[in-house]
Amino acid sequence: MSLVLDAAAQDLLFREARTANSFSDEPVTEEQVQAIYDLVKFGPTAFNQTPLRITLVRSPEARERLVKNMAEGNQAKTATAPLVAILSADNEFHEELPQLLPHFPQAKDAFFAERPVREQSALVNATLQAAYFIVGIRAAGLAAGPMTGIDFAGIQKEFLDADHTPLMVINIGKPGEDAWFPRSPRLEFDQVVTTV
Repeated sequence: MSLVLDAAAQDLLFREARTANSFSDEPVTEEQVQAIYDLVKFGPTAFNQTPLRITLVRSPEARERLVKNMAEGNQAKTATAPLVAILSADNEFHEELPQLLPHFPQAKDAFFAERPVREQSALVNATLQAAYFIVGIRAAGLAAGPMTGIDFAGIQKEFLDADHTPLMVINIGKPGEDAWFPRSPRLEFDQVVTTV
């Protein structure tokens, strides 16, 4: 094996990690979420942009509003997960580029002056950051249940504004009983990789 990461860490982050469908009652603390973010914020993005926004749904009232915007098959697990996060892309991320790219502050206007360009870049890079966030949840010893079976327009109306595009909802916590479906197949190397 040519990976530097030890086998236990590989299992924790990838081989044994699964999408959780039920969770224990153990709470997920602000400190845990802070530690996850402080790790995954270092994942690479184009122009060092940081368009991902994370809305933690903690209050019962907000949880109720969210559950109404989940697909039927996702409602029960979202209602009972210890913590739920709405991940969205900030389409005005370019305003932060002078801070995040101090050696090239003019990137804000040179590349991202037009809204359609920002929306495309925010979508790609926030989705990339969402993947880092999922791996970070696993690194914290928690399980993630990412879902796109949601009413995107409803979630935007209830929780976001016109400058934020919802990407997914993630249930977070320690796995509960029967948390896992059987692992589905994956494509093999030769089915995915082409050398030119």
